[in-house]
Amino acid sequence: MDRRAKVELFEQIRREYEHGGGTIRGIAKKLGIHRRMVREAVLSAVPIERKTPVRERPKLEPAMAFVDALLEADRKAPRKQRHTAHRIWCRIRAEMPEVKVAESTIRRHVRERKIKLGLNRRETFIPQSYSWGAEAQVDWYEAYAEICGERQKAYLFCMRSMASGGAFHRAFPHASQQAFLEAHELAFAYFGGVFTTLRYDNLKSAVKKILRGYQREETTRFIAFRSHWGFASEFCTPGEGHEKGGVEGEGGYFRRNHLVPVPQVASWEELNVLLREASKQDEQRMIGERTQTVGAGMHTEREHLRTLAEEGFDLAAVHFPHVNASGCIRVLTNFYSVPLPVGVEVQAKVYSTYVEIWHQGQCVARHERCFDRQQKVLDLEHYLEALTKKPGALAGSTPLEQWRAQGRWPVSFDRFWEMLKQRQGRQSGTRAMIEVLILGRQYGYPSLKIAIEKALEMSCFDVDVVRLLLDAEGLGRREPEPVEIGALRCYDRPQPTTRNYDQLLRNYPATGVVQ
Repeated sequence: MDRRAKVELFEQIRREYEHGGGTIRGIAKKLGIHRRMVREAVLSAVPIERKTPVRERPKLEPAMAFVDALLEADRKAPRKQRHTAHRIWCRIRAEMPEVKVAESTIRRHVRERKIKLGLNRRETFIPQSYSWGAEAQVDWYEAYAEICGERQKAYLFCMRSMASGGAFHRAFPHASQQAFLEAHELAFAYFGGVFTTLRYDNLKSAVKKILRGYQREETTRFIAFRSHWGFASEFCTPGEGHEKGGVEGEGGYFRRNHLVPVPQVASWEELNVLLREASKQDEQRMIGERTQTVGAGMHTEREHLRTLAEEGFDLAAVHFPHVNASGCIRVLTNFYSVPLPVGVEVQAKVYSTYVEIWHQGQCVARHERCFDRQQKVLDLEHYLEALTKKPGALAGSTPLEQWRAQGRWPVSFDRFWEMLKQRQGRQSGTRAMIEVLILGRQYGYPSLKIAIEKALEMSCFDVDVVRLLLDAEGLGRREPEPVEIGALRCYDRPQPTTRNYDQLLRNYPATGVVQ
């Protein structure tokens, strides 16, 4: 009999005894129960809990001392190197083969003993309330995406408003400090303002050294960035990720609902467009027991955010390297080519996805940022002047190999180059091909490709022909305008005649040689 049925039976017994005038014997006979139960119901309306009998454990008892000793030793062991119930069961099988006990029995005993020993301590988390615009939490999380047919790891930045529940997500190929700061500015624009306080983990982009308590030695650029946008920063206790549980849960929710299956995109830009659309979709959902949607909360919160700064923060990390003998500069751990003489000092600006090289107030080169180590990112265009003096180095040059890998060197260039070498010789033909490539700076390499293909069709293999085709393409071809035939009469002229030349014959003798 379950407890509810027993309580109802006690109520019926008490009613019969008090109002029916029945005796204990009579009530027991009427309801078909024992007199002890009637007496128990008369004394109390709540049934007495029955004691659970202590059963013997013949299978477990031989191993109990061994299990308790292991759990007691775990008190001094590192937290992540303590015995699990499965590990204890495996050790019993290996070290005590005479004991035949099931793994489920060991699990129940280990659970009970851990609770008594305090090894299975669980924390109590206190619910929090947030004011509009008061706090947002920031974190990185990882996911994979198929970019141009290749599976790559994406580092996703997330900023989540704790009052409205709205979140901004942005993907980067690397979680660099430039990406960290750039994502902040994009998030502020998405929310329409700046939060009063931002809560972080102890990530290296912001924290240089963890001091006592909540004190942190922050990086110089993060301090300047925080001052520029006017927000306060707070950092969690190391290893206590639950202190920013809002953004931790947001990352997992977003990954499960919008990045499954693995997205297939053509570029990082397309992936970020997909993430922004997914964030917009999440504005229509309701979180927990809230009475309004995420989007409605973001609209209300926008009025309580700090005003955006008029100008953005200079996100680039600036370096001042010198051009080496290979025509490159070293930025962080990689080398980038520049079209400048050896020994010149330049200014390198490092952004989240690209690197710019400046000299005398002009941007002389721009490269996609490389996140590997000791790599060379070269542009063939930067070596054309040097190749005019060393044409033999073109065929096996690394910049040419990288252009081929990037698809910037079409097959038509090789065909035109080969015809130049056949007609002018290997060295002169290669030098002529370099002159053709120099034309790409002025007219653009897409136009150069079209001009070379036209030259191949006409079987004209000369630099001047390519230049003429580029000039013609630049001027453009105008369609002839129709003109009435009668309007052309103004251009009529009389036919020429040789009559005036006949009089010259009279001044010379009929015979003889005119000298």
